[in-house]
Amino acid sequence: MPVDPKNQTEQVFVVPQGQPTSIIAERLFREKLIKSALAFRVLAEQKGYSGKLQAGDFRLNRAMSLEVIADNLTHGSLDFWITFPEGLRAEEYAERLAGKSAINQDEFILAAKPYEGQLFPDTYLIPNTAAAEDVVTLLTKTFVQKSPTHDKRVLIIASLIEREAKHNDDRKLVSSVVHNRLKIGMALQIDATVQYALGKPGKWWPQDLIRENLQLDSPYNTYLNPGLPPAPIANPGLASLRAAAGPAETEYLYYVSDDGGYNHYATTLAGHQANIAKYLPLDN
Repeated sequence: MPVDPKNQTEQVFVVPQGQPTSIIAERLFREKLIKSALAFRVLAEQKGYSGKLQAGDFRLNRAMSLEVIADNLTHGSLDFWITFPEGLRAEEYAERLAGKSAINQDEFILAAKPYEGQLFPDTYLIPNTAAAEDVVTLLTKTFVQKSPTHDKRVLIIASLIEREAKHNDDRKLVSSVVHNRLKIGMALQIDATVQYALGKPGKWWPQDLIRENLQLDSPYNTYLNPGLPPAPIANPGLASLRAAAGPAETEYLYYVSDDGGYNHYATTLAGHQANIAKYLPLDN
């Protein structure tokens, strides 16, 4: 039964991501929205709601029965939580949004693409009524608030680092290779830039590049074009942004990744070739 059948004053009840049913039940009880946390847990178990309670904001009131409140928590959120990991491109953001909301993928890509590199990767609570432009504004405002740099050149380098360094210890070292090559006018020859140019739905970052791919006529192909690509290729996180702005001091010009995603560095082509022979699988 409802806590107070006559009290329809709305309360906004917030469910954080990953909060278990038992904690949600206790919080509902403490906020006097239900009479019994145990009854809520039993009902949720009986109806199979335990794994279906959403994260987000909900409008509830004390005139709602236990069952109505439980039902609301499975589909009545005013907004939704969504996480954008580091290193995604705008199209991947669009796919994630489409899985959580009614936002059209094409509309989001059109609005977001000019801001590639500034769509700050983080966890967001987004209203269900938000349009594509609203989400882009939220992401770019967060970037302005949190990024240690807004310099376009640094953003581009950070996006390269984000795709090329799988482990934190490698970020500043990859940054040093990029900076060192740029300093002497040496082509960057970064696979991720070719992957970005080749990317398509279902395969945004094709891994098995062949020699023909490296001849791709694209301004993003850093095998053919010296210097940086014209814009960021992904949306970097704080660690990569900091590494781009403050590279390690090395003389490295080369690196190769092993099966575990760890990079191995060299100052000479001979050293690089030795690393390839040592760390790359034979079929590569």
